[in-house]
Amino acid sequence: MTYELPHDPPADERTGPSAQPRSRRPSRRLLFVYSCAIAALTIAVDVISKQLALHFLDTENRIPVLGDLFGLQLAFNTGAAFSIGAQLTPFITLLGIVASVLLIRAALRTKYRIYAASIGLILGGALGNLADRIFAPPGFGSGAVTDFLAYGHLFIGNLADVAIGAGVVLYALGAWRLHAASRARDTDDSVESAEAELPTSSPVTTRAETTDS
Repeated sequence: MTYELPHDPPADERTGPSAQPRSRRPSRRLLFVYSCAIAALTIAVDVISKQLALHFLDTENRIPVLGDLFGLQLAFNTGAAFSIGAQLTPFITLLGIVASVLLIRAALRTKYRIYAASIGLILGGALGNLADRIFAPPGFGSGAVTDFLAYGHLFIGNLADVAIGAGVVLYALGAWRLHAASRARDTDDSVESAEAELPTSSPVTTRAETTDS
């Protein structure tokens, strides 16, 4: 009785698509932790910057940084962006809570690192301003947000607003990159399918061509 020893597969089989290492996307749990870490860092920076503004700035004098284009001046905003809805602070506070809950749900479901980072920035900025509305004077849920970044004579904001804006831009950039990658992948698949459908020479045709030559 003879036995055949197992032999190694051909080189082309060993290096086939199934044997190639594939880069794995981070798990959703890891991406959620990533979002929370960015949000926590954003909140910490926002809180520290607001405390420094309360100690070193005032509402009467502006410290020019880029002339009249940008400066530092203390302000208190009970409304939304551009001081809109100053009489609706409790309602704006409720909207901030709802938005924060939705952002946390989005962070739990995201599959991409760039989305996790953008959600973390937006969530951190939203919670930073929400903390002011809940705990700052004049009362619970009606507090004024501390602002100190003066953009000319347009409006005065804070670092939480900057984080929200950066998060929105980063999210849009991620959506554009993923859309472009998806289109490129679909194009490659279409080319491969077209090449696979090209007719091949039959043995009869090949024999006839050889005889003619």
